[in-house]
Amino acid sequence: MSEAVTALRAVAGNVRAARSRAGLSLDELSRRAQVSKGALVALEKAQGNPNLATLVRLADALGISVSALMQGPAEGRVRIVDAADVTPLWEGERGGEARLVLTTGGSAPVEVWRWRLEPGEDYPSSPHQAGVVETVSVLSGRMTLVVDGTEYDLAAGRTATFDGDLPHAYRGAGTETCRLIMTVHLPPTPA
Repeated sequence: MSEAVTALRAVAGNVRAARSRAGLSLDELSRRAQVSKGALVALEKAQGNPNLATLVRLADALGISVSALMQGPAEGRVRIVDAADVTPLWEGERGGEARLVLTTGGSAPVEVWRWRLEPGEDYPSSPHQAGVVETVSVLSGRMTLVVDGTEYDLAAGRTATFDGDLPHAYRGAGTETCRLIMTVHLPPTPA
């Protein structure tokens, strides 16, 4: 079985389980996540190919992390992930990509992402649920971070943090490839 099929089956089961735990109908999750009911039905049957924006909206509507939608069975106490083994969840028109490397456990999980942005390439993100905080740390190159319409220039060695419930975007700037680590700090889940 291919990695894509295995990943889609994990997403299907995780969406179904999270929707059930939240007591949401397909109609209600569709409304909250702004995803068509037909797309949800297909997804829960492990059909289709959801993009990163759809996964983010579903995770936000369900109050869980994107990786909680994607992860398979729990592994041992130490988890080591090679970013090259993780399928990109976003691929830009100029060769950029975003890989969700892992998510920490616990009541307030943190997603760890590796991004590559080519000059002039950008990724606009819809606002996340209240309480989400993003941190961007540029390893090489430069990027423009846009938060609620204001632009911030980030060169290698600079880190920015912001409330993720605001509209935001990442844009490759300068003449070199920008490589960055982005973390998404999710609000604590009720016990």
